[in-house]
Amino acid sequence: MLSRRNIRIKVMQVLYAATAEDNLKAKDLVKNYHAKIDGAFELLLFNIFLLTKVAEVAKEDEKKRKSKHLPSKFDKAFTPKLFENELLQSFLNTPYIQKVIKKAEFVEKAGDDMAPIIYKKFSAAHSNSYEEYILTNSSEEDHRDMLLALYKFCVRESELFIETMWAHYPSWIDDDSLIIGASKKIIKAMPLNEDFYKEYLPDDDAVNVFGEGLTKFLANNDARLLQTIGPELQNWESDRLATVDMILLKMGTAEFLDCPTIPAKVTMNEYVEIAKAYSTDRSKEFINGLLDRVYKVLTKNELVKKEGRGLID
Repeated sequence: MLSRRNIRIKVMQVLYAATAEDNLKAKDLVKNYHAKIDGAFELLLFNIFLLTKVAEVAKEDEKKRKSKHLPSKFDKAFTPKLFENELLQSFLNTPYIQKVIKKAEFVEKAGDDMAPIIYKKFSAAHSNSYEEYILTNSSEEDHRDMLLALYKFCVRESELFIETMWAHYPSWIDDDSLIIGASKKIIKAMPLNEDFYKEYLPDDDAVNVFGEGLTKFLANNDARLLQTIGPELQNWESDRLATVDMILLKMGTAEFLDCPTIPAKVTMNEYVEIAKAYSTDRSKEFINGLLDRVYKVLTKNELVKKEGRGLID
C-alpha cells in the first residue's frame, strides 16, 4: 500500500523526532519507523470502520421512523440496509478486522457523536438518491454505489470525519490520498474475502529492505554522511541549515551510497518533491543542487555502486 515516497517521509519524520532525543540508538529508530508503518495500515482500517459507524446509524433511524405517530410511506418502507447489506458486513465480519477493532480500540476512538451528525447531513444532502435506494430492491451494485457516495461525502464534505481520524492518527495529513484511494478500492471490491486485508499490508521489500535498511544506514553512518555533505555546503554552516533540509540531504546521500538499485535521478527528484511539501520555499533548489554536487563527488571517488535499474540515470 505504501509507496517509497511515503516510506521516505516516515523515515524523515522518525529522524526529525529523534533530534529532540538524546542517545537514540539504531534499534530505537527502527522501532519508531515500524510503528509509523503499522500506524498507516491501522489508519486505513480505521477509516473504513468509521464508514461502517456512520452507516450503522441507519438502525436508529429505522427505530425513530417506525415509532412515529403518523409515519409516512417512506418511514414504513425504511430499512437499515445501508448498514446491514452483505457488502459492508463482509468487512465487519472478517475475523482479522474484529481483532483489530478490539485491539486498536476503534469503537472508543470513533466516539458516540460523530456518526449521527454525519449520517443526518448525508441523508439530507442526498435525500432523493437515498430515498430511491431505500425504496428499491437493491442489487450489490446499488449497495456499492451508495456506500461509495457515503464515503466520498465523509472525506470531501465532513470536517468531523477528517478530524476524528486526524485526532488519533496524525499521519493522516501525509497519507490521506493513499488512504482514500485504498479505501475506495476496498469498497469497490465488496463483498470481501476473509484475507482481503493482505493486499493492503505494507510491502515487505519496500518496508523492510528499503525503509528499514535506510533507517539503519542513517543511524549508523551519521558522522560519515556529515563529512560527505559538509564540503559541498559552500558558505553554509551545517548547524544553520533547516533541520528538515539536513535530514533530506543525509537521506539522499545515504541512498547514493547504500541503495544500488535506485537511480540517482530518482533519489534526487524524490527528495526535491519532499522538500517542497515539508521544508522552506527555497529548499527544493537547495536540496537539488547539493545532492547533485554530492553525487558527482561520490561518483568521482568511485563510492557509488549502481546495479540493475539503478544504472539508469
